[in-house]
Amino acid sequence: MPLLGLGTFRMRGLENVIQAVDAALECGYRSFDSASVYRNEGELGQALRQLMPKYGLSRSDIFITSKLSPADLGPGAREACLKSLAELGFDYLDLYLIHWPGKQAREESWRALEDLYDTGAIKALGVSNYTEAHLTQLLESSRVPPAVLQVELHPRLPQAALLHWCKENGVHLQAYSSLGCGHLLGDIEVCKVATAHGRTPSQVLLRWALQQGVGVIPKASTPARIKENAKVWDFELSSEEADLIKGDGTEKKYCWDPTLVA
Repeated sequence: MPLLGLGTFRMRGLENVIQAVDAALECGYRSFDSASVYRNEGELGQALRQLMPKYGLSRSDIFITSKLSPADLGPGAREACLKSLAELGFDYLDLYLIHWPGKQAREESWRALEDLYDTGAIKALGVSNYTEAHLTQLLESSRVPPAVLQVELHPRLPQAALLHWCKENGVHLQAYSSLGCGHLLGDIEVCKVATAHGRTPSQVLLRWALQQGVGVIPKASTPARIKENAKVWDFELSSEEADLIKGDGTEKKYCWDPTLVA
């Protein structure tokens, strides 16, 4: 699974998706993150099928992630996944995540997806927005353990305990909202480190996660921003710079709070 992928949240319109995917493939992206609730699976699949030959790529060169809508938790999980596959127009998903823990039907949903995993329609299973408590419950009841956890993670929400748990239990942690929903791009310390390296704040924030072994899926739709976000492999933050970026340790969540889900 590539550590860097293209997030497609709020990316709509076939022309826009084709432009973004074209720019991403050109500068080396091979992982694409979508979801049923994004309502762009069909456009993403069409763009990939159209553009892969341009870059000499086949389906096996691309890593595609989609997610189960909270509305489909429970008996509808299997059909929802198959619908996502049909929308994308491919025979399998590299990774399929339960998008939100929900209060009910978590185990039932996972069992349905385990059955699809057995058929090869899903190559790996994972979850999004799960807490350590949710993950512990899942490990106790699952036949196929989760391979990936996708959560909000950035210097204001470093998720150190959760990252440690994932490493101890063989779960890869992937971050969304790595830029703090844009709030951290103007942070004084982030900008100071970016200037020192001749980089942009977004590159520094992405690098901060990558150096911890955390995957990132920055959302971008313009070719310039997509290319900017890909230039994160040829510099390194010192431990002092990484600590400086975290600030005084005050945590700030910019997205949803799954700790409220039992």
